[in-house]
Amino acid sequence: MREAVHIGRNPSMEPDLRELVGRVALGDEEAFASVYDIVASPVLGVVRAVLRDQAQSEEVAQEVLVEVWRTAPRYRPDRGTAINWILTLAHRRAIDRVRSVEATAARDHRAAVMDHMPEYDEVSEQVEARIEREQVRRCLRTLTELQRQAVTLAYYRGLTYRQVAEALTLPLGTVKTRLRDGLIRLRDCLGVAA
Repeated sequence: MREAVHIGRNPSMEPDLRELVGRVALGDEEAFASVYDIVASPVLGVVRAVLRDQAQSEEVAQEVLVEVWRTAPRYRPDRGTAINWILTLAHRRAIDRVRSVEATAARDHRAAVMDHMPEYDEVSEQVEARIEREQVRRCLRTLTELQRQAVTLAYYRGLTYRQVAEALTLPLGTVKTRLRDGLIRLRDCLGVAA
């Protein structure tokens, strides 16, 4: 039959550690100093094995020891040894740190991707604009020469009705009629509802 494997310095320290944790649960600072001396190195070793970063490992080990101080009343000797309870806290805290770092990195990556994504699909916008321009050009070719000239001067060059009349040397009323008729034909050709 195999002999039980104990984590820590030696099996004979366990009753002392159990007793010390019990005293820590009552707020005994000297007992906590002794617990710290006994478990600091094994806690750092467990954390370092998970995190692989010395600075983060030291920070997490410190958090674990603070947690031992705060949660010592929760330790149940009937569920396992004190050293195993403390090292379980260390392992869980290290895993939590890994998950937190990974979640932060993923969140930062998503934010960076979103910053570089256009708010709309530029290619489809360009294609739609090109199709609309071609449709307008096709419909402009269905107008009479005078209607096309009047619409082009008024809507593409931004001239007023009076300026269009002067440019085409036509009466103002004729230009207004040609523009109205041309716009109606464009509307019908483009399939725009009135």
